[in-house]
Amino acid sequence: MTKKFAALSISFLIITVLLAACGTPATQAPQGPAQPDVPNPGGPGEAINLTGDPVAGAGIFEKCAGCHGSEGKGGQSNPGSDAGKIPALNPVNPALKSADAKVFATNLDLFIEHGGTPTGSNPTRSMPAFGDKKMLTPQQIADVIAYIISLNK
Repeated sequence: MTKKFAALSISFLIITVLLAACGTPATQAPQGPAQPDVPNPGGPGEAINLTGDPVAGAGIFEKCAGCHGSEGKGGQSNPGSDAGKIPALNPVNPALKSADAKVFATNLDLFIEHGGTPTGSNPTRSMPAFGDKKMLTPQQIADVIAYIISLNK
């Protein structure tokens, strides 16, 4: 009986350590007060495996500036959303930012790929799913990601 208990205890310990080592996937924004208020289901797209060009991304970002403001400074009103405004990307929400460039790119990619609707009673604006709806190519998404990252250095 003691050997069975010891074996079970060791198995439990190994499983616990392995689960702890897995942690939160890089594609998920960290939990906590800084978490973006827009849920976004789905995984990262092909863009995170490409090298983005921030200069090309700046040109593409002009389409985004109508909501996120010039150079991503934000401030545009979004009545009906809990925040009341469309989020700035310069600076970007700290929950999306990471010192690990791949994690940072993945966090941005999730919103660009799949879009999202802000929390609130009836937000006037929501983020389009640029990747899912093929409004931008994977390379264009990679370029926009590179541009947003360059704004946050």
